[in-house]
Amino acid sequence: MFADPFSIGIFIFALVLMLMAFGIPVAFGFLLSNIVGAFLLMGGWVGIVQLIDNSTNLITSFRLVAIPMFVLMGALLFHSGLANRVFDSLDALFGRLPGRLSYVTVVGGTTFSTLTGSTMANTAMLGSLMVPEMEKRGYSKMLAIGPIIGTGGLAMIIPPSNLAVLLGSLARVDIAALLIAGLVPGLLLAVLYCGAIAIQVWRDPSAAPIYDMEIPPLSQRLAQFALNVLPMGLVIFCVVGFIVLGITTPSEAAAFGVMAVVVLAAMFKCLTLESIRRSLETAVSVTGMVFLLIFASAAFSQLLAFSGASAEIVGAVSDWDASPFAVLMLMFAVLLVMGMFMDQLSILLITIPFFFPLAQALGFEPVWFGIVVLLAMEMSLTTPPFGLLLFLMTGVAPKGTTLKHVIAAALPFLGCDMILLILLILFPAIALWLPGLIG
Repeated sequence: MFADPFSIGIFIFALVLMLMAFGIPVAFGFLLSNIVGAFLLMGGWVGIVQLIDNSTNLITSFRLVAIPMFVLMGALLFHSGLANRVFDSLDALFGRLPGRLSYVTVVGGTTFSTLTGSTMANTAMLGSLMVPEMEKRGYSKMLAIGPIIGTGGLAMIIPPSNLAVLLGSLARVDIAALLIAGLVPGLLLAVLYCGAIAIQVWRDPSAAPIYDMEIPPLSQRLAQFALNVLPMGLVIFCVVGFIVLGITTPSEAAAFGVMAVVVLAAMFKCLTLESIRRSLETAVSVTGMVFLLIFASAAFSQLLAFSGASAEIVGAVSDWDASPFAVLMLMFAVLLVMGMFMDQLSILLITIPFFFPLAQALGFEPVWFGIVVLLAMEMSLTTPPFGLLLFLMTGVAPKGTTLKHVIAAALPFLGCDMILLILLILFPAIALWLPGLIG
């Protein structure tokens, strides 16, 4: 049926896409394709056993411990109520600033991103907490929904990012460097989001009306901020600070982060058996799904490499008479288009075997390219018309909110993402400066 291993490699790649198109769950689609590929390429059942033995080495790696720890950390923050305390304190601190609740969304969402690493949790929490309050205060849908759409995706870039850990593991990129590299771009993106809000409020003050509210004395607001927000710095320091200072690996830092959240929740007397139970259930279910995907992807990458398909495609694109920048933009566009139809994990599993060897052949720094890929993943979540966060936001927003409203609100923040991409291309040090300090 197949003349050479390369044809088999292309066949198993096409088989994965076909199974996904038929609605087969991603992990099972990869597993079925891997079994077929191993049978054809590696000598029948013996090859399947060999492939399983090789692939299990990745999911038994100590560095993947960071994934369940980060998931557990975010779940504990959400279910214990610590995240709500942060938003309430920030809300009081901003006072009567025009567009106050939009800024609170960006600042609080950025803080929550550095504490959880979960894009879906970030968006769902912001949408359920902030949109009803902003609409009650007369905010336009643009300023009520847009900041949440933008800030929700920051968890994909700002450490600790589960997707960054997964990307580093699959692409064999230094996970610590990749996590730290996302900090400056993520904070810069948050500043750009605040700028977008300021411009919208300046152009249309009625979109964020100033309303009468009881403002506590400044000393009381600062006291609430110090009590409820500053302690979260302990969690951030345990995760980001320990990695930057070279005290721990990312996996160990994630464990310290969980411990810090447990200590804070106990101090604030909001650590209950129910919150622990629900957090553990979340961590187990999410981690099981992710590890199954990692196992399936590792086998898929091995088969593509064994067939020679990866090397052939990388070589063909490398010989293409185009500048590295043009190829980079092509890869970025592919990621955005795939993001309209597939989830981010699936996109990474399919593209990593091709894109990272190609990026290396073109001379791109792996950590910098990893941040560009994460930015593309973040943008693909809000790319019309099928970005996943667009549908999530439509679901958690108040009745009467349509997909058209959500897309219109997301566009200015997609523009901010494009500005960051241009800055990363022009000034790679934005991503590479901080990792260089710990290199």
